[in-house]
Amino acid sequence: MEIIAVIPARAGSKRIPGKNLKLLGEKPLVAWSIEVALASKSFERVLVSTEDSKIAEVAKSYSAEVPWLRPADLATDEATSEDVVIDLLGRINKEKGKLPKALMLLQPTSPFRSANSIHRAIDLFENNGGESVVSVSLSATSPYLCKILNGKGEMKPFIPDQPDIQRTQDMPPVYQLDGLIYLSSIQNLLNEKSFYSKHTRGLIIDDPHESIDIDTPLDWLMAQAVLAQREAKDIK
Repeated sequence: MEIIAVIPARAGSKRIPGKNLKLLGEKPLVAWSIEVALASKSFERVLVSTEDSKIAEVAKSYSAEVPWLRPADLATDEATSEDVVIDLLGRINKEKGKLPKALMLLQPTSPFRSANSIHRAIDLFENNGGESVVSVSLSATSPYLCKILNGKGEMKPFIPDQPDIQRTQDMPPVYQLDGLIYLSSIQNLLNEKSFYSKHTRGLIIDDPHESIDIDTPLDWLMAQAVLAQREAKDIK
């Protein structure tokens, strides 16, 4: 199946300024996703979408394609990933006269994504109708433990009309989006303007280190700690 990888990497980042070019270890953050995408040998093309010429230069130096700079209106906080990839697909169609069958979005904020997870996502996609696959991780906090406080400060269950489960071992497993992988057919993206479909499959990521999503300075410190641990193991 013809699948392209798209790595969105805009310059603006309020919580971690210059995040996509910030060095994690010896590599800019964006390079981690480029390298694993290429190493997986799963994609017809690996493209980086950015409005920033410096990010574009770095991406090209790591062998990603940056055939166009992203329009400024798609590099704001309001622009969605779907907006970005649909614009990119229009440019690809104009350039090539055809579109691939599917697209995988690889956010650069997930530097420890493995090639194996990419392969598993594609297998799950191809074996279940080829609509969409989104990665998830086991939620650290069950919604059964969450409460809502009303205007009087009274505590109410977050999940209404559900039995109050006291023991965590009795609570059903609940998964949260981890931002690691979004995979969709082009048809679904164009029809639904979304990476989700009526039959989206969840790819479970078991490694908590792999599912780290760098959004805050604390996330960055966690990523540095994970990298230091990995490097220490390699030395041993």
